[in-house]
Amino acid sequence: MEAPLDITLQMILTVVAGIGAQVLAEFLKLPGIVLLLLFGVLLGPSVSGLLNPDRLGVGLEVIVSLLVAVILFEGGFNLQLRDLGRVSGSLRNLVTVGTLITLLGGGMAAHWLSEFPWAIAFLYASLVVVTGPTVINPLLRQVKVDREVATLLEGEGVLIDPVGAILAVVVLNVLLNGDADPLNVTSGLILRLGIGGGIGVAGGWMMGFILKRAAFLSDDLKTLVVLAGLWGFYGLAQIIRSESGLMAVVAAGIVLRALAVPGERLLRRFKGQLTILAVSVLFILLAADLSIPGVIALGWGGLFTVLALMFVVRPINVWVCTWNSNLNWRQKLFLCWISPRGIVSASVASLFAILLTQRGISGGESIKALVFLTIITTVVSQALTAQSIANLLQVNLKSATGAVIVGCNPLSLVVARLFAERGEPVALIDTDPEVLQQAEQENIRVFINSALDVEVLEEAGVATMGTFLSMTNNGEVNLVIAQQAAEEFRPPHVLAVFPGDPQNVTVNPKLTIGRAFAPQVSVKTWSQYISNGSVKLGETVLREEDFAQQQAYLQKLIAEGVMVPLLMERNGCLQVVLADEVWQEGDRLIYLKHDSKPKLLKLLSGSSQTELKPEKIPEVENVLPPQVSSETALEEARTD
Repeated sequence: MEAPLDITLQMILTVVAGIGAQVLAEFLKLPGIVLLLLFGVLLGPSVSGLLNPDRLGVGLEVIVSLLVAVILFEGGFNLQLRDLGRVSGSLRNLVTVGTLITLLGGGMAAHWLSEFPWAIAFLYASLVVVTGPTVINPLLRQVKVDREVATLLEGEGVLIDPVGAILAVVVLNVLLNGDADPLNVTSGLILRLGIGGGIGVAGGWMMGFILKRAAFLSDDLKTLVVLAGLWGFYGLAQIIRSESGLMAVVAAGIVLRALAVPGERLLRRFKGQLTILAVSVLFILLAADLSIPGVIALGWGGLFTVLALMFVVRPINVWVCTWNSNLNWRQKLFLCWISPRGIVSASVASLFAILLTQRGISGGESIKALVFLTIITTVVSQALTAQSIANLLQVNLKSATGAVIVGCNPLSLVVARLFAERGEPVALIDTDPEVLQQAEQENIRVFINSALDVEVLEEAGVATMGTFLSMTNNGEVNLVIAQQAAEEFRPPHVLAVFPGDPQNVTVNPKLTIGRAFAPQVSVKTWSQYISNGSVKLGETVLREEDFAQQQAYLQKLIAEGVMVPLLMERNGCLQVVLADEVWQEGDRLIYLKHDSKPKLLKLLSGSSQTELKPEKIPEVENVLPPQVSSETALEEARTD
């Protein structure tokens, strides 16, 4: 077969296998990285021999370097400086002190357990200090953990990749040239980071300037300008100083995101799709390049080295680097477990194996085998167990608290105040400036802007809140806003007040958007009731002894429009009631009940109140005996 056709077929097989693995992973609800590794090994020379990356020659190194640049740029572009500020101390420690701990601990483990010479052992350790966005980001897309932990893992993965790659090159130079002068080693590391960071910052600012000023550029062309720019900065940095290009693309991504360029949403989506393709191709190619006999030859010593890295070195790293942080022990324990190695480790290890062999130094293939064993063990074990561990340690996003509420009206203010009184963060969004004073009187943050603006949602904190609720007077607008929030941020609970059959909205079936409160509740009507003082705020606990009767009675009141359920406390968690909620014994229900008693009569009886507080309402608490007709019960509930 002709060489060009052979290489073409190899690349086609790689792309088809990579995307096929991603599709199958989505269908089976498995982490995509696990199937990518499996497909790569099965297609490689060690099993079927259908895919042989060696046929690509130097093209393999070119493909790997360019795609890794895209992945790291996307990782930097997704980093939020505001979120990084919350974990800046721990992140700084993980990238600096943590790197040193892993280098020392990994080197000692490889020397004592795998019996590597000290030089080769520390070269291995320098290759596995990185975690990398190629594995962390896909993992966090499937396993939703609280924002503080996710930000720390994402930041570590993005920032430690260039540091680790440069450190590995410095250690290799020491091994090849015998120059172990600490001053030279440190200066080489700092010089590469400085050159890459400087070029990246300048390049990111320049791209932002172009995207803001060049109004003639179409959105499609803007994304390609960014792609060309990041590869240009990567190449420039590599020319000036080898291995500084990775730092350049990370810095460019961070700066470009901070500049808030127009069309950012489209840019993120394009880069996200490109990154999925890059990860798919890279994992298939590098897994196919794995020699299974070489891994087996490592014996138990190799496995024990990896286990020591996972269960000894990583926990020491995390506990030392987060000693003075605000993280609780559950968050720290989850960070100890999640540290999968990825593309940068594999690609640099493959390159080093070739260089060491060319220089006549033994151990290159052993390093490569041990690095791949580290990647496979960490990726498979941590990807398959991350969700279970997150649930066990209660660091999953489902346990996140607080709410972002769209629409500032009397009804939404009641809901917001109930969340705030529990000590949970709350933010309101509305376009009417007149509601600002009313919300501030309740000590609730309010954003006077459109909730259709993704940046406004982001500023309000949707990414870190447990609940997103859209409850303006327009039900169809509520549904559109809720869909956008679900698509962009995927908070644990997305709810909206909307009609049963929205006329002008196409609902995405992949998004779970709950209908809040009751099937046909009117925000406008109940807000008017609250403004007129014709409501009571009640609370009740669904009792075990008469659960069915009590539930039926409450449902009748809701169906007749006498009552609207707002919030429910279950297992210590406060949540917005769904219209189709399945109630359970022990649930604490907070509701509004329409009280049509004339205002004058209420004032004379002294029952007027300036602020609604949850109370036990006798006519709701005293469930009538079965022989009393439902019509009578409803009539009494209205007139009480």
